[in-house]
Amino acid sequence: MSPRDFPWLDAHQYYPFPPVESADPQGIVAMGGNLSPGMLISAYSQGIFPWYGQGEPILWWSLDPRFLLFPEELHISGSMKKLFKKRPFRYSMDRAFLQVIRLCGETKRPGQRDTWITGEMIEAYVDLHRLGLAHSVEVWQQDNLVAGLYGISLGKCFFGESMFSRINNGSKAAFILFTRLLQRWGFPFIDCQQPTSHLASLGAREVPRSFFIDQLNDVLNHETLQGSWQSQGEFLEEIQEEIIA
Repeated sequence: MSPRDFPWLDAHQYYPFPPVESADPQGIVAMGGNLSPGMLISAYSQGIFPWYGQGEPILWWSLDPRFLLFPEELHISGSMKKLFKKRPFRYSMDRAFLQVIRLCGETKRPGQRDTWITGEMIEAYVDLHRLGLAHSVEVWQQDNLVAGLYGISLGKCFFGESMFSRINNGSKAAFILFTRLLQRWGFPFIDCQQPTSHLASLGAREVPRSFFIDQLNDVLNHETLQGSWQSQGEFLEEIQEEIIA
């Protein structure tokens, strides 16, 4: 299928997304459209996310299989437990969203020449953050932001977007504690979108897209925890103490 064969979404008005079952073998559902809050919320609610490079049209994806992490399957290695015992980091949430997303965009990825976190993407997700739908987790050493992650929360689903780390195991520590927090809140899974060895080592695994969509439709029936999560950051330290107890 060539790019011209994909359904084209108009950038200036809303059109429903094609069904995810119509995606090409790579997982592309449509092209075009815009990154307005309404279109992004509609996309994520249907199991679709944007991913494209600088200078390219917006590409909308729904991968099959999908990569999920179920909190009860989270793997915490002995080396990570030893790290937590040293208490090398402080943690927060929603304190530095813009810094986190920018640093995620600046992080070099193996086999990736350019970042997909363009200025347009940053602006769009900052808008969702202002609406209380996009959230960040920050890892600090003294006053230095050394690692973090961000994503979107709708219903009882967290859609993980990206993470960065300037220090060994920084983003892994953030992800572990945050996963345990989401488990407390009754989130059945985290959508990790596509496989990475980093997340696979923590217990994430592939599931059929049809299974993911069924689970997503169920968790979206729950009320979204909309608003700032900054005051919840203190629970990450509490969870760390539970892990090392």
